[in-house]
Amino acid sequence: MPIPPEVTGEEIDPDVRQELMSLPKGLAEDVSRNLVMVAQLIDEDPEKAYGYSRVALRLASRVAAVREAAGFAAYATQKYSEALAEFRAARRMSGGVELWPVMADCERGLGRPERALAMAGEPEVQKLDKAGQVEMRLVAAGARRDMDQLDAAIVTLQSPELASSAVHPWTARLRYAYADALLAAGREREAREWFAKALEADKDGATDASDRLAEMDGVEFVDAFDEDESDEDESGFVVEGDLDEDEDEDDDDLDEDDDLGRGDGGNS
Repeated sequence: MPIPPEVTGEEIDPDVRQELMSLPKGLAEDVSRNLVMVAQLIDEDPEKAYGYSRVALRLASRVAAVREAAGFAAYATQKYSEALAEFRAARRMSGGVELWPVMADCERGLGRPERALAMAGEPEVQKLDKAGQVEMRLVAAGARRDMDQLDAAIVTLQSPELASSAVHPWTARLRYAYADALLAAGREREAREWFAKALEADKDGATDASDRLAEMDGVEFVDAFDEDESDEDESGFVVEGDLDEDEDEDDDDLDEDDDLGRGDGGNS
């Protein structure tokens, strides 16, 4: 797949570059450039990102960072079985636990929420950093909802992190998930309160909390062009008002050519 010449591979994360040093220099550069393309495209064009990840995988399948990137690209395109296999391979190579939450979410994507819940209770969760533990909590709550256990999902999200007034990168998503679960359970007043709290913490637009709030408040966004609809006839021409009877009488003496241009729905 073509890669823009301005992409050099130097943009890659230093830790990943360190992993690639085990490869011959030319090969490492090719892999790096493909990984940069994955990172750049995974949000806006997941399918293209997936294509670049497959190239990197063919070139360096024994590098944990490459397997991880391939996993995330597959995950972004909802290829959950493939993503899970890549994440498992990356974890075996690196020995880390950082991928545990997204692996559990792949189980959800494969229609196995009970496995995701089982993973939420494994010792690996205790080895995760705070952000990872919050992600695991979000996945576990999602699994509960998959199983129609709304009350359990709400309880799962109730935590010191949710109650804290401090704002972290994961705060908006945690509050949003809690609000969404409350709304699904019919607790609208509380849901609105938490959507507002999610919006307050959402500096990067990671959620659509503002839209959800507007929807709950009955706010409708109307296209500006719709405002003139009531003033238009079926032909699409603006009707500025009915002619007075007196004006019609005064126009009787107009010649036939003039008559063809008025009040006839725009047939001239």
